[in-house]
Amino acid sequence: MAYTNLLIEDSNSTRVITINRPSQLNALNSQTINELSQALSRAEADKEIKAIILTGSGEKAFVAGADIKEFAAFSVEEGKKLSKGGHDKLFDLLQNLSTPVVAAINGFALGGGLELAMAAHIRVASDNAKMGLPEVSLGVIPGYGGTQRLAQLVGRGKAMEMIATAGMISAEDAYKLGLVNHVTTPEGLMELCNKITSKICRNSSSAISFAIKAVNANYEDGVNGFDTEIEEFGNCFGTDDFKEGTTAFMEKRKADFK
Repeated sequence: MAYTNLLIEDSNSTRVITINRPSQLNALNSQTINELSQALSRAEADKEIKAIILTGSGEKAFVAGADIKEFAAFSVEEGKKLSKGGHDKLFDLLQNLSTPVVAAINGFALGGGLELAMAAHIRVASDNAKMGLPEVSLGVIPGYGGTQRLAQLVGRGKAMEMIATAGMISAEDAYKLGLVNHVTTPEGLMELCNKITSKICRNSSSAISFAIKAVNANYEDGVNGFDTEIEEFGNCFGTDDFKEGTTAFMEKRKADFK
């Protein structure tokens, strides 16, 4: 499928999805959100794809926020619908994707851009990246999961400070806070992300998908994460990957997961 605002490239079982609106600093408009939802769902359905890298085009921005002009005149009900639609269509979809997603943060990740990165499973930033949730400076709050995921990643106090001050932090500070997993040079960003996905692709895709469910369960209201772990652990025993992994271990060879 041809996309207007995305570039798609496959290499070694990894799909790279690039948000391609450089003149708008890759801002998330409704079309881009729809296309990302479709692209992620298609990658999920493709059994040849074991990992996804999500990044932005150009050298300035991963995603520099939402496209404000699209909702500047919205009513209260329209605002609620906008937020819920984004959660359902993209951000929750991304977090719960069974194929692991690495966000390659190659510049500004602000507002919806940081929310997009936080919904990914792993985050890697170039050392020139800047991150923040500036929504309160516009008279609104983060509406695509930012108030929840930021607190989960960096703690309540720091999340409140970042949201209330609307300030940006550096990639190095983001690393110290646990907001990103790694920081590297702009030139080395995709190389490091590919190194991570190559390690992911050597392992059991079914086991990784079960692990994602178990980890995410810890953050769901009314769900006991330990119970989910027990359930998904048991489910592993019914997979071909489990048979191959245990057989390879006993035969002292590397597993060949299909």
